[in-house]
Amino acid sequence: MVKTVNSVTAGQDGTRKDFDAIAMEVFSNRLLAITEDMAINMMRSSFSSQIKERHDFSVGLFDAKGRLVAQGTHIPIHLGSLMGATQALLSAFPRENIQEGDAFICNDPYLAGGTHLPDISIVSPVFVDGQLAMFTACIGHHADIGGPTPGSTSANAKNIYEEGLRIPIVRIASRGTADTHLLAMIAANSRLPEERTFDLQVQIATNERGASAIRMLASRMGLEPMRLATEALLQYTQSRLEQSLSKLTPGTYSFTSWLDDDGFGGDAVPIVANVTVSGQKLLVDMTGSGPQARGGLNVPASALNATVYYCVKALVDPELSVNSGLFEPVTITSPKGTITNPSSPAACSARSITCQKVAGAIFGAFREILKSDHVMASSNDVLPAIAFSGYRSDGSYFVFGESLGGGSGGRSGSDGIDGVHVHITNTLNMPTEALENEFPLFVDAYALVPDSGGEGLHRGGLGICRQIRALNSDTIFSGRSDSHKRGAAGVFGGRDGGRGRLIKNFDLDTSEILPSKVAKVTLAAGETIRIETPGGGGFGPTEERDPRLLAQDLRDGILSVERAREVYGSDLVASALTP
Repeated sequence: MVKTVNSVTAGQDGTRKDFDAIAMEVFSNRLLAITEDMAINMMRSSFSSQIKERHDFSVGLFDAKGRLVAQGTHIPIHLGSLMGATQALLSAFPRENIQEGDAFICNDPYLAGGTHLPDISIVSPVFVDGQLAMFTACIGHHADIGGPTPGSTSANAKNIYEEGLRIPIVRIASRGTADTHLLAMIAANSRLPEERTFDLQVQIATNERGASAIRMLASRMGLEPMRLATEALLQYTQSRLEQSLSKLTPGTYSFTSWLDDDGFGGDAVPIVANVTVSGQKLLVDMTGSGPQARGGLNVPASALNATVYYCVKALVDPELSVNSGLFEPVTITSPKGTITNPSSPAACSARSITCQKVAGAIFGAFREILKSDHVMASSNDVLPAIAFSGYRSDGSYFVFGESLGGGSGGRSGSDGIDGVHVHITNTLNMPTEALENEFPLFVDAYALVPDSGGEGLHRGGLGICRQIRALNSDTIFSGRSDSHKRGAAGVFGGRDGGRGRLIKNFDLDTSEILPSKVAKVTLAAGETIRIETPGGGGFGPTEERDPRLLAQDLRDGILSVERAREVYGSDLVASALTP
């Protein structure tokens, strides 16, 4: 029962005197249950397909000091915005000016710790017996927040002023009543004002639902035992991570991943991760990464931090709780004016592509740290996104956006996973039935891309093909992707994964290969856009591939006979095809 947390007591310095592991685990899971309840409420109540269908949102709980206590199991990169918003609130508003029933809103990367403008955070204080006890927070990706490009996520934006409405940390509800004038102002800056209004109201209500659950927990435990349990949880997480780090081989390890360009064509951009293990501490330094991008591929500090923390959890201790205790042993640095530490007003709406490359570089650096059976080839390490907008037949405006998965890297003992989101994102696909019902679009194809996984002892996962047809003229398309010039790196002799492609009017005489990053392409009725996402890299030498697995790939259409003969040789293919 939760009341067993009372066995945690404090010394004169405020730290715990004894520790009840069972009580702490129960308390931690109770907090996670609150976040899951908040998430279900937000998903079921929201108006937009981005949240209700694709689950592009996250929730979290923070203590009165602004430290993360629990994050819902949703989108890793959203951790940056949730933390940034809470810290911005505490910096901008004296505690005596924060009242019960308040809610605060923000989205700006430079003014309020956001990661890009479409992700809008709302933070609400939780009072227990008149004392500020915790904060509830939620973030949702909003389909449009203004700017010249529908969807507000163009990789070709030159600065943040071209990306949409900037919201510093401001009060959006006071003593339980929403500020309808502020809501109206935000809605007026979106192409979908009704959707913005409803979804923001849902976010405010979601935080209040979480606050009610926290007050109920405090009434059972008592406020002081709850505070002590929080301290124990954070200290345990920090101690556990420090112990895990101390088992790694000390040294500095580096890896470079590459962006095709900086949003406006040109040379490839290096993303360099230098990882230093030193006792119970870890340093991640991005020195060597490319200069600040001309387009929207820049990574604000909050997004970089969230990406690094995800990597640490995934690589060092996957079962570790996500809270501020995880952050203490980790130091993150990046030179100012680079793509991983831009100066305002650099554009950053497509920051997720670069964050994926950052994660891929850190995973690459850890290849020299981890045992070989824990190493994997590079995954697709991209977050391709497409957006269609225009008018329905009834005259109403629509914006449809979706991010797509690709192949994950081959691993010791298993092939990579086909068609999956990797690293710092975790959204769902938009179901074809929902897409076609809600928007004047038709899905011509939705499948895996044959031959896109890097070959090896264990192959990389396959990328995704999504081909969408515009049903109305003057439909506007924008897209952002990467790895069209080089595929995911294989490891231990495995081959690189397949590259991405973006094609207008596939299989027609008017077919046109588009750049990986385009904005505001006008489609006539009947014209199509086809995106093919990259596959994962292969693990181990191709000649060691089990013929039975090769035969299965050929039967399933994962690999063509022509490609198999080219890579594995005629003898191995013949053996695989022999009954």
